[in-house]
Amino acid sequence: MTSTTTSLSAGEARRITLAAQGFSRRMPDAVASRHLHRAMDRLGVLQIDSVNVFARSHYMPMFSRLGAYDTALLDRSFLSRTTHYVEYLAHEAAFMPVEDWALWDFRMRAWRHRASRPDSWMHANARTLDWVRAELRDRGPLRPADLRDDAPRERGPWWDWDAAKSALEHLWRCGEVAIAGRIGFERRYGLAEQIVPANVLAAPVPERDALRELVRRAARSYGVATVADLNDYYRFRDQSAVRAAVADLVDAGELEPVAVRGWDRGGRAVSAWRHRDAALPRRIDRAALLTPFDPVVWFRDRALRVFDFDYRIEIYVPAHKRRYGYYSLPVLVGDRIVGRTDLKADRAASVLRVQSAWWEPQARPEADAPRIAEELVRAAAWQGLERISVSGWGDATDAVARALHGGEAPLDRHAHPRE
Repeated sequence: MTSTTTSLSAGEARRITLAAQGFSRRMPDAVASRHLHRAMDRLGVLQIDSVNVFARSHYMPMFSRLGAYDTALLDRSFLSRTTHYVEYLAHEAAFMPVEDWALWDFRMRAWRHRASRPDSWMHANARTLDWVRAELRDRGPLRPADLRDDAPRERGPWWDWDAAKSALEHLWRCGEVAIAGRIGFERRYGLAEQIVPANVLAAPVPERDALRELVRRAARSYGVATVADLNDYYRFRDQSAVRAAVADLVDAGELEPVAVRGWDRGGRAVSAWRHRDAALPRRIDRAALLTPFDPVVWFRDRALRVFDFDYRIEIYVPAHKRRYGYYSLPVLVGDRIVGRTDLKADRAASVLRVQSAWWEPQARPEADAPRIAEELVRAAAWQGLERISVSGWGDATDAVARALHGGEAPLDRHAHPRE
């Protein structure tokens, strides 16, 4: 079928994206498990990250969309052994619906192909792999520490604890092993047949069909997107395969080509597509703190194109060279990313420390500061912190501090080492 290219403004594209990501919905009065599942349906994947200076990344997208909630709800659905979700490299390491295991057979086969090469790690460590497989088969899902603690001393000089841990990771990538939940933040590994339903394991999806389905989901999650955006959502390796999937979806009437004003690059228009179910709200009336690994901003090229937000995580940047802070969170107000703030949960003192706060060019400080203050109060309460302290590092700190004080929030000021 043929399609006529329609036109969108940059603001319309932003609102479509945020609506597709769940930011046009009213936050529930009380968050229940069903709200987490519905949000997950829109996101598709929930990226996992271990940094816990404020809150681990996989807790944040639900907070951003639903408001304060009991993280034990998420733990029961995602981190415990569950029939709902499983971990795999769907983007980076991420939670995904367990039924999606079958969609990733092509990626698992690619890992197995690499592993079969004579120069591969798995080929060189076949003995360790066999031992790990046998342990999981005989004992069921295990933590890496269980293998270490129970390894027979007589295994001899070939035994290498780091190799055993690596074996679990390689087997997971290859699809032989799955994650049977976590204890604390430590994974429990089991053979895939011990964790993934038999009907899912028995029905791997052919690569072309899997790519088309995943591109369809990425398009639905973004609302409007370029090929590069769709390629990044699930971290595909071959943009030509994504283009083929887009063409199939256009022919099926699920995607329509659009031109987004302002998305041009070097004077050239950028091709984009809108999902047929994508809604265009008149306005987005939400404020939110975003994790660096939220789908709204995780693809930095898209964050720049859609929100004019030039973003870099600075956790690996030496402290004296950081521009914005260790783990600065993008701040959304309406359909604009108006700033970024580096937060630290000082649990010993029960204080949420605003280590820095900065405005973006599109900010409206007088109107935006009270909205940011409201989100900081919500964030502190969510983390069980009694007070908020704002440093002086950053051009938004004074405005945010005044807004917090005006709202009669318990407030301190503290000096940051960069000041």
